[in-house]
Amino acid sequence: MSTRQAKGAAGEQLAADYLQRKGLSVIERNFRVKGGEIDLVCRDGKATVFVEVRLRSRSDFGGAAASITATKQARLILAARHWLLRHGETPCRFDCVLLDGTEPVHLEWLRDAFAAD
Repeated sequence: MSTRQAKGAAGEQLAADYLQRKGLSVIERNFRVKGGEIDLVCRDGKATVFVEVRLRSRSDFGGAAASITATKQARLILAARHWLLRHGETPCRFDCVLLDGTEPVHLEWLRDAFAAD
């Protein structure tokens, strides 16, 4: 595993731990389909929550939030549709966990960060 992959995995674990402390259940990690990936699939009550974890160690290009472009959102929506087809339709939302560094104090949770339309 490369250093970048190790940091990414650490960031996803930090996000998963945080969300679990907030009452969500992680039901799947790194769901991949051709054209998209979802870092964490969680359950929040009856809702399925698709979570994108964005880790940025530098803010030269706008930090973690700026990296969730319209193209990235479209890829997440595509993967979420595939997940729902396989597991059944449920109410769902898209959340983002932003990490500027690998310390928990730099974590920001954006509920309903964007909509599928």
